[in-house]
Parts: sequence; C-alpha cells; structure tokens
Amino acid sequence: MGFEVEHLSVRYGRQQALQDVSLRFESGALGLLGPNGAGKSSLLRTLLGFVAPSAGSVRVLGEPVGRDAHELRRRIGYHPEDDVLIPAMNAVGSVALCGQLAGLDHTDALQRAHEILYFVGLGEVRYRIATTYSQGMRQRLKLAQALVHDPELLILDEPTNGLDPNGRQEMLKLIRDLATAKGIHLVLSSHLLPDVEAVCDQVVLLHNGRVLTAGRMEDLLKSAQETYEVRVKGAPEAFAAALLARGARTTSSPRGSLLVQTPAHGVRLLFDAAHTSGCQIRHLVPARESLVEMFAQAVDRGPHADP
Repeated sequence: MGFEVEHLSVRYGRQQALQDVSLRFESGALGLLGPNGAGKSSLLRTLLGFVAPSAGSVRVLGEPVGRDAHELRRRIGYHPEDDVLIPAMNAVGSVALCGQLAGLDHTDALQRAHEILYFVGLGEVRYRIATTYSQGMRQRLKLAQALVHDPELLILDEPTNGLDPNGRQEMLKLIRDLATAKGIHLVLSSHLLPDVEAVCDQVVLLHNGRVLTAGRMEDLLKSAQETYEVRVKGAPEAFAAALLARGARTTSSPRGSLLVQTPAHGVRLLFDAAHTSGCQIRHLVPARESLVEMFAQAVDRGPHADP
C-alpha cells in the first residue's frame, strides 16, 4: 500500500487546510492536482509526519503515521518544492549525506550517490559545487537525493518548476521511468495538469481542502468521451434547458458552439433534446476533453461535487 487517509482534517490555527479527506492509494503513480491553497502541501506534510492531523487517521506504507515517523521516513523519498542545498558541498557529498540520514553507511551512501547521479543525468558534473547548478540541474539533484536510499514511496512536490520545455520533458521522462520500470509508489503533486496527465495513472483533484474528484486516469478521461460540440438552429437556450432536464451539462465554447457532456447514449439524447425544444442540429462533432478542461470544470462545480 502507498497510503490511506480517512476523514483527514488539518488546521493551522483558524485556517482549515484539509477537511474530511478520505483517499486510498495502493500502487502506481498518483497525481495530486489543485491550485495554490488547495491543500496539496498540507496533505504531503501530513503523509511525511511533519504535520499532525486535527482529525482522522493516516497510514503510509501500511504503518500509522506518528507512531515512529522518523523510521517511516527512511522508507520514503521526498523531493521538496524548495531547494535543499548545503553551501560549498558538491553533488556527490550532498546526495551521499541524504543517504546516510536515511540509514545507509558511509561507503554504501557514497557508492549509491555516484550511481543515482548518473541515473538523473548529473554524472559528468557530480563534483561541482551544487550551488552553482542551474535550476534544471537543481531539480535533478533533488530527485537524486530523494532516490539515493531506494525508497518504497517517492513524493515529488512540483518537480518541473522553473524548467524550460526541454528540461521539463526530460524530467517527466525520468519520473515515468521510475513509476513504470522501477515499480516505486509515486505521488506527483503539481499545478501543471499536463505533467500529471503525462505521468500518472491515478489522479486526485483538490480544491479548498476537499477532494473534488478522484480515480484512475483512464476512467476520468473516458468520462469525457461523451462530450460533443453542437450548434443548433432555433433557440439555443431552450435546447440547453432540454439537455439539462436530461442530465447533460453544457458550457459555451470560444467558437460560439455549445459543449455538451452527456450521460450514456449521448447522440440519441442530443437529438431528442433538439426535437423537444424545436431546434435543428446543424453541427455535431465529438469534443473529447483533456484533463485540463476537466479540472477547470471540477473547480467551477466546487467542493460539493461527488468525488
């Protein structure tokens, strides 16, 4: 098991960061999505044992968090959003130190540091002082620090921040390899929805400390297959009302068409609604949504949407 939280709430004084969050992550790659302030960082800090919940329970890798958080963290790799560099220390020393803090002896930590720095693409510059690294190199260094002790669970917080397009794609390729070829439980927290869509097989959408949507990526994307771009002759308002009465959702597209997300048998429903409202369908094409559009709709629906 990766982690399980039940009815988790986290408060900072009067501020409610997470409210009644229940999630279960078994294995694979989980994308944790949400805008700033959604509660992503609070959830990660709780999983790591840095923050105590105000209510609910947390289990990571089958163990309750809080009983022996220090020992549990030896089994977790953490790539923080902020840099964790020690001045005047080179990359090998920095990564080896993280290995020793996670329980490796000096010799094993040093050997592992060399290996993992080559894996993340920093082998040729591993003796450079880490504070001289570019932003992209620093992100790779943090990944090496998180991996040096061969963790069972890897938590990545905004790992592509500050990267140019090429660097971002290279980082995502490394992360995909870790999730698919290495068999590591992986949690990717990001506000960049395409990153999660490219890497993860599961996704959780957080907003205002609540879970809006959670499930397998393929299931969430499959739900978007019954989405159509429609233009009608007649009264669009009456057509939209007829669709709403039949359980469909509608939004306006930038091209002036109507985007209609329907339940099953969508095409039949569209023509039935057109007949009822006295409209004629003049344009009808599938309009498969991306995860970006799904996320925007979920935020618009607010925290009372069913997860």
